[in-house]
Amino acid sequence: MDGRYVDALKALAEPSRLRVYFLLVQIDERICVAEAMDVLGESHYNVSRYLKSLLKAGLVTAQREGKWVFYTLNKDDSPFFSNLLQAVRSIPTSEFTQEIENCKRRLAMRQNGCCVVGPDSDKWKAVRSE
Repeated sequence: MDGRYVDALKALAEPSRLRVYFLLVQIDERICVAEAMDVLGESHYNVSRYLKSLLKAGLVTAQREGKWVFYTLNKDDSPFFSNLLQAVRSIPTSEFTQEIENCKRRLAMRQNGCCVVGPDSDKWKAVRSE
């Protein structure tokens, strides 16, 4: 059996990694670790581990830009990955309402499509409290 199938299913079997993947599916935009940290309220260590697992499983791709690494959904259109993506899309958004709203607010802070604010900044705290 192709190990990619097992890696993908293992990656999404853990609730925090599923939450990160679900967010990427919902927003359909790239996201960096700092943005994911603010959206999820998780540490750098945890978010990096989640994204690394998703990357290893082939569910996301990574692209470095300066000091940031942006993660994007892997658009693998093979039947397995397409069905997996559809399964995650079928999760009701009500399960992650706060995360989706936080993500929209955090991504709106970008300048020219780039993250310009580090994690847990005063600017983010002000935006989040509005």
